[in-house]
Amino acid sequence: METAHVDTFASDHLPPRAQWPDLPLTLPELRYPERLNAARELLDGRFAERPCIHGREETWTYAGLRDRAERVARVLVDDMGLVPGNRVLLHGANTPELVVCWFAILLAGGVVVATMPLLRARELGKVIAKAEVSHGLVDARVAAAAVSAQAEQPVLRELLAFGPGGELEERAAAKPAGFEAVETHAEDVALIAFTSGTTGLPKGCVHLHRDILATCDTFAARILEPQPADVFTGTAPIAFTFGLGALVLFPIRFGASLVPIAQPSPDGIVEAIRCHGATTLSTAPTMYRGLLRAGVAEDLARLHTCVSAGEPLPAAVAEQWFEDTGVRIVDGIGSTEMLHIFIAARAEHAKFGSVGTPVPGYEAMVVDAEMRPLSAGTVGRLAVRGPTGCRYLDDERQSSYVVDGWNLTGDAFRVDEDGYFFFEARTDDLIVSSGYNISPFEVETALLEHAAVAECAVVADPDEERGHVVKAYVVVAEGVAGDGALVQALQDHVKARIAPYKYPRRIEWLDALPRTTTGKLQRSVLRTKGE
Repeated sequence: METAHVDTFASDHLPPRAQWPDLPLTLPELRYPERLNAARELLDGRFAERPCIHGREETWTYAGLRDRAERVARVLVDDMGLVPGNRVLLHGANTPELVVCWFAILLAGGVVVATMPLLRARELGKVIAKAEVSHGLVDARVAAAAVSAQAEQPVLRELLAFGPGGELEERAAAKPAGFEAVETHAEDVALIAFTSGTTGLPKGCVHLHRDILATCDTFAARILEPQPADVFTGTAPIAFTFGLGALVLFPIRFGASLVPIAQPSPDGIVEAIRCHGATTLSTAPTMYRGLLRAGVAEDLARLHTCVSAGEPLPAAVAEQWFEDTGVRIVDGIGSTEMLHIFIAARAEHAKFGSVGTPVPGYEAMVVDAEMRPLSAGTVGRLAVRGPTGCRYLDDERQSSYVVDGWNLTGDAFRVDEDGYFFFEARTDDLIVSSGYNISPFEVETALLEHAAVAECAVVADPDEERGHVVKAYVVVAEGVAGDGALVQALQDHVKARIAPYKYPRRIEWLDALPRTTTGKLQRSVLRTKGE
């Protein structure tokens, strides 16, 4: 492969090809040219005068976004000394300026290393060190953490702030228009996405220029079918690959427009709908529950497409959402390692409680410990392969994620007779009590059907007699008292809905569940509480 990268650190630290997953290209649209710059392809001029990004004060066209991105690319190269292949820290909340910087880095041949805006200096330092990040574009409002990290990680040579209080926009405006995008190879590294795991060292997931287009041309094209008149919004940070695809890549690939939400909240979503006519919402189940409680069904009815990912979507939430809005949520499972969603169902084919079937272009199966396919209804490990896949940056955990060419996501699933996949648990979250395998998600789903439960999480709690028992951490609904009577009521409620042996023998009340910066439940924190 004739790489365009001068700095080859990222490709040099990929796993050996023998440890890569199989990458079958079963759809003709996935066969991209050898020379491919994903940013140039996405901003190819087809939609030049169409609206692209809706900000608080103005709306940029596609031509406006491209002009801004090309000028920032000039700053990266001329002022900051970027050479193709350098890793660039991108740190900030979801704003139009952040989107500009994302495209500029790729146009200049750089590798995007985007991070959550809530990360502190110590966390940023780990990412900078692992990926040997040499340049940074950071939102001025959260720049202090990056500046502190730079002091500890001198490999980060150049740092420039954008947004209110920054100087990037002023420098970019002084640059001449136009920039010749670097002729990257389709298999040159485009981004390194760090997992939002709660334990251990962060894992850098490496994705190539062709991977960026592949996720657009599979899940987005075949499941969502974006139209130019659509307006996308969502709450996941762009640093989270779910957010990158759902908010940026998908609308821009198909000529639609997007509304970034800097501060995720039900109010922010309602504002995006009211002020900009958002039609397509992507967020986590927790936010869908919050919107249902907020009583804004009249505004939500303007949506025609809703996507859920990041954590399991309880059937009760999906059913209530459909009842209140008339829209079926497209539930899906994806991973940072796979870049985006690989199992989902079109809204009209959805089954409440299921994440759907493999997205066209992907294959999936449920297997045992020896990688043998299991029969319908049997819980096992989820294995998947397709045009994207896991390539960790210099990480020995590659060999446990990729086995026999398949990606093992760490999820326990079952598949029904119709080929629909059902999430049971993370494989390390399954509860074994007195020899029974119990899905925490199944217990949580039953608990959430009780009006007194606002949120809950179920984990294994050590028990001398049974090995482990089911323990539920519950956030009660407003105005409800968590007491002994409610404990008994919830236990009886669960016993009446699922097999009685699965009921939570222990219940503890919490004001809020512990979550990561991406909103994922931190079960490990809850498990530790019981030790």
